[in-house]
Order: sequence, then structure tokens, then C-alpha cells
Amino acid sequence: MGDASVPAPRAVYFVSDGTAITAETLGSALLVSFPGVPLDRHTIPFVDSAGAATQAVATIAAKAGHAPTDAPPLVFTTIRDLGVRQRVAAAPAIVIDLLGGHLREVEAALGVSAQPGRGTVHSLGDLERYHDRMWAIEYAIEHDDGQSLRALDRAQVILIAPSRCGKTPTSMYLALQHGVVVANYPLTDDDLPSGSGPSDDLPRPLRPHGDRLFGLTANPQRLSEVRAARRPGSTYSSLAQCTREVRWADDLYRRHGVPYLDSTDRSVEEMAAVILATLRRREAATDDRSTS
Repeated sequence: MGDASVPAPRAVYFVSDGTAITAETLGSALLVSFPGVPLDRHTIPFVDSAGAATQAVATIAAKAGHAPTDAPPLVFTTIRDLGVRQRVAAAPAIVIDLLGGHLREVEAALGVSAQPGRGTVHSLGDLERYHDRMWAIEYAIEHDDGQSLRALDRAQVILIAPSRCGKTPTSMYLALQHGVVVANYPLTDDDLPSGSGPSDDLPRPLRPHGDRLFGLTANPQRLSEVRAARRPGSTYSSLAQCTREVRWADDLYRRHGVPYLDSTDRSVEEMAAVILATLRRREAATDDRSTS
């Protein structure tokens, strides 16, 4: 029997007429305030017709039928078509419309009615911004984990960290959600000092780009657990190795003035927000120097 004191995971659905990235992002931003509540997350994208809405409601109803009577599923929606939105709202769940009320506010502010139907993001105005974002995603994929050193000078941010500190998901999130051009580079065992004292140098490929760097660190114990899931019993996942790498990385960041944060208990969204704020401060400082 399970521990009665541990609540069953609450079913959460992110439902959208598009990819559901916005529903997941906004819904997760609300849910992060409830870290003690276990969640069973599901995504239902492309609910853009009456038939798709009916199928989504059936999926949610099936989950609701197995849930405790006092814990109906939560459903976060970003659906523009009123008819489709109303069908999903009939699900046996607590449905939270992330667009509906705000659309009415925007209509009032602009004095223009919102157009029904799904549409596409890049048809709503800024085609150039859409293409920039797609290029940022391609760049992040090419430059993941130091696979390519080509055109590092085009990166707005270069994330550096020991392995498994969250470089890749943070890079992809920044590119996908914000169009930031990001490379990430691993601080590997080869970069660590050999025993004659701490190295004062950044890895050679990073030295020309010190003003673009942002570091990630982690709790050594937690890092060891994460690595052990990938390579159990290895030197790579040992607590001693993780402690050594983290201490060296933290020291490297401080000596070279690299801004950094601990990724242990932070979501990708939180880390991205800190990195974006740092990027804005850098750009503002650059603008100030250019006008002085």
C-alpha cells in the first residue's frame, strides 16, 4: 500500500490550437508557485476543430474518471476560436483559459475585435522575428555541448558549466521562446588543472568571448545523483569528481567575472529569466559606452 500522507499526482493538461508551448509556459509559470503539489502533466496540441476538441475532452474525461473525486484535472488552454474553446471548457475538469479574458482586454485597448481561428504565429505580424527565432534554434542545435566552435562571435550568450548542470535545456529554451542566439560549452575534466594549482585561464576557445559568458553550477551531491542515472558507478558520477568540478568552475567564474547561478533547484524558465536580465544589463552598458 502507498503512503496515505503522500497525495496522488494531480493531472494537468496543457491544451492549445497550436504547439501548446505557450500553454505550457504560462501554465507552468503559475504552477511553479506550488512546488509541494505532485503533478501528472499532459500536453494536447493542435486542438483547432470541433472534432479535435471532442477528442481532447474525451481524453481528459478518461483521466478524470480515475482521479479522486476531490481532485479533478487542471486544464490550461490557449485556444483562440470561441466555439472550440467552449467545447474544451465542457470537460469534467477545472479549465483555466489563459487567453479568453485577456483577449477581451486587448480588444478593448486596441478597439479591434480579435480574429477567430487559429492562424500561425508568424502571420501575426513580425515575419523577420520569426525567421530570427528559427535561426537561433538552428544555431543552438549546432553549438550544443561544444560540438561546433564556428561563429562563436555571433552568440549573444555562451553558457558554460560542468556536464549535466542544465546547459542544453536552458539554451534550447532561450532560443525557442526568446530568439536568443546561444552556444553552450562544457567544462570538462580536460579543462581542470593537473595538480600544480588552479588554472587561471578559461578554456582556449572561450578566451576571446569573455564578455558573452554565463556560467551554471550545481550542488555536487545532486549533480552526482543526476550523473549516476546516466553512468552509474563511474568516476564521472562520483561525488568526489562532481565536487572537484563544481569547485573549480565556481572559482573560474569568480576570477574571470563570469555571472553565474546555481541550477540545482531552478526551473529552466527561472534560469532563462536571470540570463535575459543579465543580457539586457550587458547591452545597456554597451550602449552607454558607445554614447559616452
